[in-house]
Amino acid sequence: MSKKERTGKRAATAASKTLRSANASKAAKSAAGSALAQSKTSKVTSKPAASRAGKTLRNPKASKAAKSAAGSALTQRPGKKK
Repeated sequence: MSKKERTGKRAATAASKTLRSANASKAAKSAAGSALAQSKTSKVTSKPAASRAGKTLRNPKASKAAKSAAGSALTQRPGKKK
């Protein structure tokens, strides 16, 4: 299950900011950690991390940085086979 997407510099910065934030939720930090782990490798997002990233994107209280990191993590999740 290889996917050629990688976390870009802007998304990695947002992920780092989310991880350092005292106000970020556990789901947001999980998604940020997943995105940051994929910044220089071709790893893919796990199913639980993708679920938490989706939760972060749906959270109206999540910061812009948290949503950016979550979006990056979801982009790196392999799609379902049809």
